[in-house]
Parts: sequence; C-alpha cells; structure tokens
Amino acid sequence: MYAKLKLIAGNANRPLAEEVARYAGIPLADIELFKFANDESFVKINENVRGADVFVIQPTCRPVNDNMMDLLIIIDALKRASAQRINCVIPYYAYARSDKKDQPRVPITAKLVADLITIAGAHRVITVDLHADQIQGFFDIPVDHLFSVPTFARFFHTMQMDNIVVVSPDSGGAIRARALAKRLDCGLAIGDKRRSGNDDQAELLNIIGDVKGKTAILFDDIIDTGGSLIKVAHALAEHGAHKILAACTHGVLSGKSVENLDKSPIEKLYVTNTIPLNEEKAKCKKIVQLSIAEMLAMAIKKIHIEESLSVLFK
Repeated sequence: MYAKLKLIAGNANRPLAEEVARYAGIPLADIELFKFANDESFVKINENVRGADVFVIQPTCRPVNDNMMDLLIIIDALKRASAQRINCVIPYYAYARSDKKDQPRVPITAKLVADLITIAGAHRVITVDLHADQIQGFFDIPVDHLFSVPTFARFFHTMQMDNIVVVSPDSGGAIRARALAKRLDCGLAIGDKRRSGNDDQAELLNIIGDVKGKTAILFDDIIDTGGSLIKVAHALAEHGAHKILAACTHGVLSGKSVENLDKSPIEKLYVTNTIPLNEEKAKCKKIVQLSIAEMLAMAIKKIHIEESLSVLFK
C-alpha cells in the first residue's frame, strides 16, 4: 500500500521529519543537501523516486530564505527525477503575515511564495495553522490546512484544570481561540489592541470578557518577539486572572523574546514543534514543546491512499 510513498527531509527541522517517519513507519529517503563554498545550495537524491508519491518535510523557518530555497530546489530535483506527485509538508509557512496590500507600495509576499512553490513543480501543500486562511487561495494546487487545536486541547484536558478562559490576543484570532474554548468547554475573552507602524509594537486597549480569578490560556498562531502576547498577559494580571498560560502553534521567538518571557506573568508557554527550538529556547523553563508529528504522519498516509483527513479535525 505504501510502496510508492517516499519521505524526504530538508535541513529546516530534521528532528520533526525523523519523528514523522517513525510514526508513519516509512524511512526517510537518502539525499544530500548542502551549501557550496560560494553559498549556493545543492541537492542530490540518492535513490530512485521515479513514479513515487513524495512528501517533502520542510518548514520555512529561520533561516527563512535559505530554507525556502532548499525547498524549491528539492522540488525541482524531484520533478526532473520523474516523481509522480510532489507534496510539500510545510508546517510553518513563512511570510504568511504579508498576506494583503495594507499599505501603499508593499508586496503580498505570501502570494509570491505560493507562486514560487507551484511553479517549481509542487502538486500539493500540507501546512499547519496559516496566519490567514485566505492564503490557501493563493495556491492553484490543493492545500491541506491542518490545525493545532486538537493537539493543544488533548494536552490541556490532561492537566485537569478548572475555571478556565481561553483568551485571544486580538479580534483577528477570535475564531481560532473560540475553537479551543469549545473543546475545553470554557469561556472566551479577547484582547483589544491597536498596532501602529511596522515595528511589532502594539498598544493594548482593553480585555473583553470575564477573566477575574480564572486560569487564562492565551492562544495564538505565532509568537515572534512576544511583545503583543506579553502585553495582553500583563493586562490579564491587572484584570485579576489567577493564572496565565500561553499556547502558540509556531514558536518563532525572535530577538529578546525568551528573556522577556522570563520576566512576564506568563507561567508556561506551550508551542508545537513546527519550528525547532535552539539551545537557549530549549533551556527556558517556561517553554514546553508539544509534538504534531503523529498528526502529520496520519495526514501523509491518508493523502497517499486518497482518504479524507476529517478525522484529524476531531
């Protein structure tokens, strides 16, 4: 059944790819992927992929442009090696926040990246928690958009917490937060914030909803510098939240985010392994990483045998 299924790992998140391979029971294909002395990337696939259904596991995390280029040349190599279908497993899709022209003379980079992946020769994209749902429409090929909500919900159920409220840092993430609140059978609150300029600075205006005396779970798709999330956490503390946790799918964690997290009222930050944690982040006692490898492995096997993915959304 899986004789023609091939898994290929780029260099972006090798531990996740190896874990997906273990869950799927499919070994990673043998490839060479490295840089020449002149900084140009090179790939060679060391086994036959002719007629194969290939899944390339490569999030486009830091270094973003290097990992993006590696993905594109792997796709090209597979196309020229006559792979039957090339599926790009991109757990973290970079440039997703550049999804609209909201200022004069700016690009829609998320669309450009979609075009690059498609033109390179990909037949399908599998991704997790896109920053904006409309990015699926930027592709002219099928996109399977998976979600981290079931993973977080199962984890929080094991903690057996009472008096919970899920908090969206802003109105834009309310649908995402409501999905988690529904699974946890709890209330929802929203941070009302205003952002100005392009410097990741946001001014929090208010907390909409009852958080007093409750365990607040801040839920968002991305934590980058952490500035917005930490401001909401301070506001929750001021509004009487008993305990403050945070859950974010993609732990980008740029700049002084770890240092700022340590000083914040957030007791724990839960992230998935769509992006690998470096040594500094892995040592932070406040950061806990949850795995989505089993979900990705199930998605890969179901796509290969042309089955529905609906079970992954339950």
